Amino acid sequence: MAFPVTRSKPRLGALCFLLCLSAIAGGHAAENYPAKAIRLIVPFGAGGPRDVQARLIGAHLNKVWGQALIIDNRGGANGIIGTELAARADADGYTLLMISAGFAVNATLYPRLPYDSLRDFAPVAPLSSGPGLFVITPALPYKTMGDLIEAARARRTELFFASAGTGAPSHLAGELFKLMAHINMTHVPYKGMAAGITDVVAGRVQISIPTIPGALPLARAGKLRALAVTGEKRSPAAPEIPTVAESGVAGYAATNWYGIAVPARTPPSIIAKLNAQLNLATHEGETRERLLEIGMEPEGGGSAAFSGFVKNEIGKWARVIKATGLKAE
Repeated sequence: MAFPVTRSKPRLGALCFLLCLSAIAGGHAAENYPAKAIRLIVPFGAGGPRDVQARLIGAHLNKVWGQALIIDNRGGANGIIGTELAARADADGYTLLMISAGFAVNATLYPRLPYDSLRDFAPVAPLSSGPGLFVITPALPYKTMGDLIEAARARRTELFFASAGTGAPSHLAGELFKLMAHINMTHVPYKGMAAGITDVVAGRVQISIPTIPGALPLARAGKLRALAVTGEKRSPAAPEIPTVAESGVAGYAATNWYGIAVPARTPPSIIAKLNAQLNLATHEGETRERLLEIGMEPEGGGSAAFSGFVKNEIGKWARVIKATGLKAE
């Protein structure tokens, strides 16, 4: 039933009045923000590139704003527990969430998440990104990615690839490679990448796609053979190693990335203020150098662009998961 026009006018006026009040309140909130410590939920245990970046951001924000950034490690369920906690937090800018490639993968890998990856979060800013390193055991005779692909297509050898677990970036990077290179490899999940790398070095598994910091020293020592990096471009950490795309799989790209999100409905003025400082943090001299040391390239950009990137990543990995019939374990 349609409402009479005479009744819609005061409703419209009231709505405009409420929107104006909301904008004013949001402006005041940003002006006074932050007035207390900020919590950054890292949905994994302590250690690794997430913690390094969280502490770098915390040091920067404390220096600029004089407020502490409290790192809250909430590991479990492949990042779902901590992410749900952030989704239910107040949308006031005092709870941040570190998101990564796994955030995009989980959106499809787990069909009944306790949150909506797109609706319940507002991406704020990207922090860093880094490619994986496609390595094989030196026991294999292949010197290039082209050699490996040719042998796999001819079925001259059975290939097994190790990952840090089902749904991990190292796993999805391998599944994407299989689809795009039109070859077959059998996935072998491990509880963490260290055990998988140990087995590749020993020749018990032939292939893995770990992070550059975790594998490059072993490759340079001759214990692994690095064939390619998985990013869109060569890595500054190993510019001599070609990309997978350069090596015969056109269009291939799979990177580990990290960024900050907040609960949806956080005032845009606060998101803008956070975005500006996060961009400064990742490009500050000391912070930038530390990121490069751990094999990550500093990123940056607007919140709208980052939102679009996250949406595209969710779609990209959804297609891979559906094409392979991958199920969470």
